[in-house]
This record gives sequence, C-alpha cells and structure tokens, in this order.
Amino acid sequence: METSAAGAGRPGGGGKSGTAKQLNVGGKLFALEASSLSLSLSLDPSPTPTFVDRDPALLSGILSAIRAPSSPPAFSARVLLDEALFYGLHAQLLAALSPPPLLGFSASLASTLSPASEPFPTALAAHHDGSLCLAHGAGQLTYYTPALDRLTTFRTHLHRATSIRLLPSSLAVVGSSSSPGLHVYDLLEGWHVASVEWSDPTDLRVLKAKVIAIAARPPADAADTNSPILATFECPHRENCILAIDPVTLKPIQEIGRQSGSAAKSSSPDRLVHLQELGLVFASSVSSGAFGYSGYMRLWDIRSGNVVWETSEPGGSGRSSRFGDPFSDADVDVKQLMLYKVCSKSGDIGVADLRRLDNDPWVYMSSGPKGSGGGHGSVLHCYKSQVFVSRKDGLEVWSRLEEQRDDTCNLSEQPGAKETLDRKGINENSFRSSYVDTEEDSKRGMIEMMEGGGDRLFVTREDTPVVEVWESSRLAGAISLA
Repeated sequence: METSAAGAGRPGGGGKSGTAKQLNVGGKLFALEASSLSLSLSLDPSPTPTFVDRDPALLSGILSAIRAPSSPPAFSARVLLDEALFYGLHAQLLAALSPPPLLGFSASLASTLSPASEPFPTALAAHHDGSLCLAHGAGQLTYYTPALDRLTTFRTHLHRATSIRLLPSSLAVVGSSSSPGLHVYDLLEGWHVASVEWSDPTDLRVLKAKVIAIAARPPADAADTNSPILATFECPHRENCILAIDPVTLKPIQEIGRQSGSAAKSSSPDRLVHLQELGLVFASSVSSGAFGYSGYMRLWDIRSGNVVWETSEPGGSGRSSRFGDPFSDADVDVKQLMLYKVCSKSGDIGVADLRRLDNDPWVYMSSGPKGSGGGHGSVLHCYKSQVFVSRKDGLEVWSRLEEQRDDTCNLSEQPGAKETLDRKGINENSFRSSYVDTEEDSKRGMIEMMEGGGDRLFVTREDTPVVEVWESSRLAGAISLA
C-alpha cells in the first residue's frame, strides 16, 4: 500500500484546507489534501477510502510530476493532463509542467515543433497558457496544448494562412493575403465556424478584401474580455481599413482609418496592437526595396476613429538626427506603454513613451559591436516587458531594469540621465541588452517570426520547417550577480 499527498493551498475542490482524503485507486491507497481534489471527490462523506476505478500508475505519475517538475514524467504530458482533470489536479500539474518565468538573458532552445506534413510555418499565434496554433503549408492549422503535445491538425479552405489569432473556447481567427475574408475556425473540431467580410454598399470597389494583419487579443485577466477583434482589410485596388468586429456576434461594428492605399503613407498596416487601457490602436506599415525601408506608425482613437499621433520614415518632422535611418520593424509593450522600433541601417533601438509622444519622442540605444550589422531584415517583438530583436548575427533581448529606490522607498534618480528623463520620460541607462542565442543557433538562419506565449518564445527561421521553442532554465536567477 502506498500513500501520497498533494501540496497544500492549491486550487481544487471544496474540501477544507489541511484535511486529508483517502482514495482507493485501482487497489492502491492515496492520501491527498481534500482542498486540492475535485468537488465530487473532496465532498464524499464516506469515512472509508473512496474507491476510484482508474489506473493508480497515472495518479502516481501526476503526483510525482507536481512534486518534482524537473524530473522526466513517467507518462506523456498529454496523458497526465487528461487524467488530472478527473482528480481536479489539472491546474497544479500544468503549473508544474510549465517552464519557469521567461527571462531573455537566460533563455535557450528547449525543443522544436514540426507538423507531420507540409511543415513550413506561414503564421503562428501563442496563447497566454503556452499553447500554440501554427499555420503551415497549404492552409493547414495545427494546435498544440500547453504541454506542447499536438492536439489537432486539419486543412482549411485557404490556400495559405498568413495571419492568425486565438479566441476563447478554442477558436481561431485566420486571414490570408491571397484569399478574401476573415475566417473563424474551431481548433478542436477542425471546422469552419464563420466568415467576416468588409463591404460598403456606397462603394462598389470595396469587394473581396483580404486580411493583412490581426491584432492580438487582450490577456485573459483583462477587464474587458469582450473587446473587439481588430483586423486590417485590403481590397484588390489597395483601399484598406481597420475593421472592428464583435467577438460574440462576429459582425463588423466599426470602420477605422480608411485609406486609399495609393501611396506608401496610406498602405495597409501590417502590424496592429490594441492598446485597451488607452482606447487606442497602434498600426504600422513597413515596405522595403532598392532604396531601403519606408513606413509609418499611427495611433487611432477607437471611439472616434481619428488619428491622434503619427510619424513616417524617412521624412517627416523632428528626425533630423536620424534622417536616412528608417525603421524596419516596430512593436508596443502594452504593459509598460512603450513603443519600440529597430533602425534599418544602424540597427539601433528607438524607444518612446506612449504617454509623451511629440514630433521627436525617440531615445536611441546601441547594441555595441555585435549588433553593428544593422537592422535590415530584423524582427522586433515585445513580450513580458522585454524586447526581442532578431539580427543577422543572433537574437538580442533588451530588458528594462527596475528603477533604483532610496532608503525611503522613493525612486532615486540615476546619474547622467536627468536631461533625457525630464524631456522624454525615459532613462536610457535603465536598459540593458544581451544576446540570447549562441553562434550555432544563429547559423540556422535569419529569424522570420517571433511570438511569445506563456513563458515561452516561439521562433521560426527562413526556409526552416520547424518552430523553435525557447525557455528559461529553472536555475536562472538562482545566483545573484549584485
């Protein structure tokens, strides 16, 4: 007879904390804390062990994985997670199997994902729980669980899916640069749920609009879970707009930023970020050619549909010190309300406070000799208050250090940064950079896409049929360098 106990204070059923409950699982006895069990098991009034006709080896594997997360599990993560649902231990097991908090300076390649057929990725979307939806090949979607087990793979009606975002209840919105409409799919059942089209009865040219970009959904703990789906639509004659779509009815509710598309400054945004706290949507468009990069960034007020701030590069006002060094990519740290860009020629990182935008809001930071190759082809992604930047010679991460505090717990000013801090609200000395990957990692090719989900960073590279999964080591932060 073997007895086992689950950890105290974990979410579970309705039993009292500290009260042990005995289970007879397939002839083997287990003693678990009642508060950690599912409601049906924890409230059983019988004084004798509750008989459960299930495999005791699976419960032993669940408890072992919860107690010793670093040890290899006896069964696959998917099998254990499915079994843990019965006992009410799913949340505990998922937390144990999940990687530690993502710290860019200590991240390394943990595993790779490759679909069984047509593996070359075309788009990816990660969820806050660490799960991933991958578009690949000729319109196929593969859904991975938080434990990165492949759950489903199915073919959509799209020839090539180029943008994808996850919705609640295992739904995904998918767009294609070669097929019209925004499409909703059930990832578990593998079927098409609905389609959304951009139409205008007063303008017959608005027809067969394709989706260029979709804004990421707010995190699960956001106050407004019914925030609209935001997507960029573009007609064959280049007219475009940002369409706000009701996530419940899947009907368009508002048209934002309609543009002719006849010039670079009115081309379709290829990146959208919903700034829910400010009631704004950030949009950027970048194009490159024989004469280098050009593009714009804009902030639209979702309620009025008006532009509240914009800048374009090259050209425009307030950028005399950086003229001729336009950005190659940009993203927003939604939590810190900071806007970041990578300069195409110098490779420098520009940062601006969204609450202090003006004609020249940028503070620039240089990577040093290793990042001197410039920012041509760089991809920039903000996640968990960190900025990941792909370069020809590797993957760089910028982290913002915590402000120093004096003995009275007030913020203390860092020397040498008063002028910059007063003028733009940014202390450039509080940023530090490091390279995440090794020389061998960078030889696998230039990074094409990056997406953060849970405590993982998912990375794809040009002409490579796998998705790299980057995680921090469980030993990260164990030794203080102060």
